[in-house]
Amino acid sequence: MRPIRLAPALALAALTLSACAPTASDLVGASSGAPVPAPGYDWHLNEDAGESSLTYGMADTDDVPLGLSCKPGSGALQILQTVAESHPPVIALESGGDTETYPAMAEPSAMHDGLDLSAEARTSDPVFLRFRKLGWLATYGPDYRTPLVARQGSGGRIDRFFTLCG
Repeated sequence: MRPIRLAPALALAALTLSACAPTASDLVGASSGAPVPAPGYDWHLNEDAGESSLTYGMADTDDVPLGLSCKPGSGALQILQTVAESHPPVIALESGGDTETYPAMAEPSAMHDGLDLSAEARTSDPVFLRFRKLGWLATYGPDYRTPLVARQGSGGRIDRFFTLCG
């Protein structure tokens, strides 16, 4: 009886499969699970008759990496993100594996080094539907992915914002 030589066949199969596997750069926006909240950061809701906003940052500071705003009942969102000057003019968001990239207008930031990007979106976009359900959203770019996670008990602010926006 001849000995079975599986090692070379398995090695060849592994090499073949690894050639088809996505690289890390392909997955920059993808999520492997729910991220944890960053110390001191949370989602903050501001309700106003003419415009409501949901911002992620540190309370009572200018440290606000991402902001969403809307005219109540419109279903339309305005997204604002501060980025480095070399960042492409897009806002890329992910929540629970749903991703969306929004073309953005860029202008020099009045409060920070870099650029302020602004883009338009719809409350019905899949990434926002997932965000509303999960309580976290991530921003990502060519070399980063930053999760923006609601602290325990503050997820209601996210739901309230999207209810106001319509």
